[in-house]
Amino acid sequence: MFLRVSEVLYFIYFASHIPITLIIDLQALLPEHMYPLELKNLLQWYGAEFKDPMMLDPPVWFKSFVFCEALVQLPFFPVAAYAFLKGGCKWIRTPAIIYSVHVATTLIPILNHIIFHDFSLMPHPGPQTLRERLTLVSIYAPYLIIPVMILLTMLFSSTYNSTSPSGKASSKSKKHR
Repeated sequence: MFLRVSEVLYFIYFASHIPITLIIDLQALLPEHMYPLELKNLLQWYGAEFKDPMMLDPPVWFKSFVFCEALVQLPFFPVAAYAFLKGGCKWIRTPAIIYSVHVATTLIPILNHIIFHDFSLMPHPGPQTLRERLTLVSIYAPYLIIPVMILLTMLFSSTYNSTSPSGKASSKSKKHR
């Protein structure tokens, strides 16, 4: 039962990540004219409301993470959404492990930047108070927590981490003379 609830959560995570990536995240990379005014305004509202200057004026290192999201992760989202909606798809194990480790690794510098960076010199207002920093961390944190949950599921769930009977050593009989 817990595994199935987790799989549904993973499905929601991947399915919802598709429009978030297309509508918001890729604005950090793609030319401005590719987005209608309403979506540009949505990004501006988000950046101002949650004080996320990384999305409004992304540093090069952040753009490299968004590039990986576009090139590697975005094509994986519908595949993973399908696998977790269906449930018990053993073939998703290795790709999910790769995805989880990759995303968790990228979130460490992002969260570190949010918590420790001095945003006072940025052209767009960044978080200044502890409350503002924790609010922004709470927006990014699910993108660390859920991939870690996926990783643990892939590594420790018997559904996804079962050994095949053919992997066992066969007993050999000796010839007696």
